Amino acid sequence: MTTTRTTPTTVTTVTTPTTGTTDRARRPFARVSVRTRLTVVIALLTAVAMTGAGLLVYALESARIERQVTAQIDQEIAEFRALRIDPNTGEEFDDVGRVLNVFLTRNVPDDDEMLVGYVRGQTPERTANRYGQEVLDEPAYREVLSDLTGVGGTRVIESPTFGETWVTLVPVTNAQGEGALVIVNFLRDEHEELDRTLQTYTLIALLSLGLITTIAAFQSGRLLAPLRTLEETAREITATDLSRRIPERGNDDITALTRTINSMLERLDSGFAAQRQFLDDAGHELKTPLTVVRGHLELLDPRDPDDLAETRELLLDEVDRMSRLVTDLILLAKSRRPDFLVLGEVELSGLTQSVLAKATALGDRSWRLDEVARGRAVLDEQRITQALLQLADNAVKHTDPGAEVAVGSARGDGEVRLWVRDTGDGIPAHDRDAVLERFGRSQVRAGDDGFGLGLSIVRAIADAHGGVVRITDAEPRGAHVEVVLPDRGIDR
Repeated sequence: MTTTRTTPTTVTTVTTPTTGTTDRARRPFARVSVRTRLTVVIALLTAVAMTGAGLLVYALESARIERQVTAQIDQEIAEFRALRIDPNTGEEFDDVGRVLNVFLTRNVPDDDEMLVGYVRGQTPERTANRYGQEVLDEPAYREVLSDLTGVGGTRVIESPTFGETWVTLVPVTNAQGEGALVIVNFLRDEHEELDRTLQTYTLIALLSLGLITTIAAFQSGRLLAPLRTLEETAREITATDLSRRIPERGNDDITALTRTINSMLERLDSGFAAQRQFLDDAGHELKTPLTVVRGHLELLDPRDPDDLAETRELLLDEVDRMSRLVTDLILLAKSRRPDFLVLGEVELSGLTQSVLAKATALGDRSWRLDEVARGRAVLDEQRITQALLQLADNAVKHTDPGAEVAVGSARGDGEVRLWVRDTGDGIPAHDRDAVLERFGRSQVRAGDDGFGLGLSIVRAIADAHGGVVRITDAEPRGAHVEVVLPDRGIDR
């Protein structure tokens, strides 16, 4: 059996816009908000996906219908060819008309199928069908019969009355003559059912598209809310107010971006705060020595050599004090910078003994080594040494010659402790928080010309390591000040 399908050819003309036109078309879209872009893109992708799915379903169902009709035709032909014995005589058929009559009367075709028998061009015999006579009178049907007579095969015709129809002709020849069995299959009902299914699918797809677009617009608005808050916060932030932060919600990429921006704002806030505090402190603390310098210069008698020498010595002393003050303030300002520390593996016992050796040059005291921690830890050796020497210098200032001053270190409970202990005046409990602040001072001995920055520098170094400074009473008397750091030990 030969099957021939005739497919019309459609020529489509596509006009491609020029590059300039495309660029002009894109520019307005570039001014649309990100939320709208996301919504439009999601809507377009959804529409394309649903359209593709609908076309795929249509193609698959059309192919299924064709396979079903082909199988139905093959079944009818196989049944017809298997009919060889006349049920009335019990012998093989020898009359074409008899074969066709028995097959047509004993076969019950489907509603979308009609069987027609022709014997030597006589009036055909057919099974009942609603399109029966209309098909027989159709010019296209007659033309197909004329083309397929003697050769057989299948042709497809189109009719405004019964739609797409497959006409299959099976030639029959025996001793009594020749004829033909025509199998007519109507695909109109199948296509109408498929069209109704696709109409339902289209309606559901449009409703789904609207729902998805609405959800996409709502969800994109929620997802982009932190970005809008970021934009509003950035607009409100000024050089004098960096305290605003963006609320962090969830744990997605935008939250990670929000967290990064907040960290950046925190660093900027800390940097500006340190800068402002440096300027305030420098302006406040330098005012007095500058006034002293100005006053002495105004009263200076250039003709008096003794006055010149005395004034020179006094001014140099004031300049040294201002230099120490500026150096300490710069150190405090740098303490919040990421490069303030240079971390490395440090042997704790060597560090403790080195600090003690350097501290002995600070004054005539009875220097002791309390305890030495073992193993290595990760810290900035130079900064910790600076902090401990600052504590040792404070101990010298608050003790008498020959008094005991001790340096020690220990580790345990996830901490590394390094301390300086003295037998001096001690620090009253109510002053211990104040002395850790800039320019904070407790009771001092006569001749102490410090600025009150020493312990604040020690605390800044401890803070940079993630540690703290603890002040307690020493036994039997004096102050015990220790720097407590998290133990990032290499070995313990």
